Amino acid sequence: MVFTSPRLPSPYMIRNLLFDFGGVFYDLDFSKTSNAFKKLGFGDFDDMFTQYQADALFQQLETGIISPEEFYTKVKTIVAGPVTSEQIRDAWNALLLGYRQTSLAYLADLKKEYNLYLLSNTNQIHYDYFSAQLLEQTAYPSLESFFTKAYYSQQVGLRKPDIEVFEHILEDAGIKAEETLFIDDSYTNFPNAEKLGMKIHLLKPGMLIEDIDYKSFN
Repeated sequence: MVFTSPRLPSPYMIRNLLFDFGGVFYDLDFSKTSNAFKKLGFGDFDDMFTQYQADALFQQLETGIISPEEFYTKVKTIVAGPVTSEQIRDAWNALLLGYRQTSLAYLADLKKEYNLYLLSNTNQIHYDYFSAQLLEQTAYPSLESFFTKAYYSQQVGLRKPDIEVFEHILEDAGIKAEETLFIDDSYTNFPNAEKLGMKIHLLKPGMLIEDIDYKSFN
């Protein structure tokens, strides 16, 4: 007979939930932006940007090093034919589909037991779009209203998966890594969070935050 030891409870209770945005509260389709840019003349767009990686230009946009206007100007120098800023903006926003409204509503229940934080690799172009969309699609005034604090890459100048963004959140929020569960839909964002001591949960396609057994991480 084989005996297995019971799983010992963690000495730390999960007090904080750190959520990604896209693919967690908001539906994305990266292929739509890829196809839109290819129609503008970017045959190698997938080498520049995907769900799992971004080249220097897109990293600069996502960390606020360059403005949307500077981004449009740089993109125009890359593509072979003439394109407008509006065409670039619309192609870049094509991946943004809409909110998971039941997941947003579920945050009210989670807020009764946990401190809630948001961490998103995004940019000012996308932020402006999904902020306006929230007002159009829901009765909520702002995405930030759901959380103790929201951290957007273009505002803090840091992005996942770099360890510095997690260190910044822990220090700024005054929370402990061991008491924090990080939920993201991209596995590439986890190693440095784990290195600092955070618990992690991969939200797989088709899963919702309502499906997570949060107590199991204690």
